[in-house]
Amino acid sequence: MMKQQMPSIDQWLREAKADPAAADCGMFLVHNGTVRQTARAKVRQGAEDAPDVRGMIFDYDAEKVARAIEEAKKMDGIYYVRVWLNRGELSLGDDIMLVLVGGDIRPHVIEALQSLVGRIKTDCVLERELN
Repeated sequence: MMKQQMPSIDQWLREAKADPAAADCGMFLVHNGTVRQTARAKVRQGAEDAPDVRGMIFDYDAEKVARAIEEAKKMDGIYYVRVWLNRGELSLGDDIMLVLVGGDIRPHVIEALQSLVGRIKTDCVLERELN
């Protein structure tokens, strides 16, 4: 598995705004996840002795991601969803994922983005930090 080049956020936004669904969108929100140096155990569980990360192995289940996207599209006020995920051995600063959500109002879009990214991270990906 070779890591991939992240698509252009600008291009994605141009395409989203040209989509017929854009007429119903008052907000587009983008999430760009990257590989960080601080270990998940330190950030999420407060494990101060967790060693720094030098990279990660990242992969995903495409069918599960597709289901998560379809469920996000069914959320109130959501009209546009697009996801890109990387694969392979990633280094610090490398892009892990790009998620774009478009919808009618800010609360709907924020809720959908948070829900979708959370589902992807908990149910759809395999990631292993490299120390």
